[in-house]
Amino acid sequence: MKFYVGVTDNKWFDFLASRKPDEVNFWRPGGSGSFQIIPPGAPFLFKLHSPDNFIAGGGFFVSHSNLPLSLAWEAFGEKNGAASLETLRAMIEKFRSNKPHEHDPTIGCTILADPFFLQRRDWIPAPSNWAPSIVQGKSYESEERIGREIWMEVQDRLARIVPKEPPLRAGGASPSAEEVARYGAEFLTRARLGQGAFRVLVTDAYTRRCAITGERTLPALEAAHIQPFAKSGPNVTTNGLLLRSDLHKLFDSGYLSVTPDLSVEVSRKIKEEFENGRDYYALHGRKLVVVPATEKDRPSSKFLEWHNSNTYLA
Repeated sequence: MKFYVGVTDNKWFDFLASRKPDEVNFWRPGGSGSFQIIPPGAPFLFKLHSPDNFIAGGGFFVSHSNLPLSLAWEAFGEKNGAASLETLRAMIEKFRSNKPHEHDPTIGCTILADPFFLQRRDWIPAPSNWAPSIVQGKSYESEERIGREIWMEVQDRLARIVPKEPPLRAGGASPSAEEVARYGAEFLTRARLGQGAFRVLVTDAYTRRCAITGERTLPALEAAHIQPFAKSGPNVTTNGLLLRSDLHKLFDSGYLSVTPDLSVEVSRKIKEEFENGRDYYALHGRKLVVVPATEKDRPSSKFLEWHNSNTYLA
């Protein structure tokens, strides 16, 4: 198993360790490039800055996306490791001092699920081959000697955490060391992801365009649950649609739906209740203009049928 040890800002770590969220955004101030070193579900460990040369926690890699600061804050809030958007902006600008000031800078967002934060007494010494020149991080293989030593230490700490602390996972139990070892290609379909991860995954699956209209103005787009999270709808891309904000409101209220064959349905209730809706009725019967490229991300007929039966005002 391949995993990653990332250099972590100590203040970021301390802030999140005091809150123990269900997901975190391990951001980078630059907004270019990608992170493809490890697959979804692989462990991503937190290594603190000197003089605290220790691995102090970690999480499990969900995805990486380059996002405007405003969207990163809307999606993750304090899970970015800051108490406010202004504080987060100041943290980022400290690292971008050589760049022109931007109204809404793009930052690199590495999204991690099920984060865990070790007590100081349980911190793991930095790997023996860790060089002071490493700025961002280093990957390891659990089948190789040093990687195996690190992972055995992590498993030991996780085994101590599971029975003693509240659940680390949103809506479920903390991940055991054995369960973690099984994480891999199917992680995103069976992990209990947070709301922030859901928003980013849906946004990227629909290539940042409204599924119904094709609108590309990112601040106007929202990730909609087909079956609401409050009604047992999971945070997975198959339960999501990227919609323009007004369409999202109509979808959640039942004035609009999408059939299992991906056709748009607009309820007659709009005209009956508001004596309007001409622009929305023009969408009736249309197929979605944007659908995810891969089958595993496309809206599930099961969730669409739920929305048609339980929310749509036919």
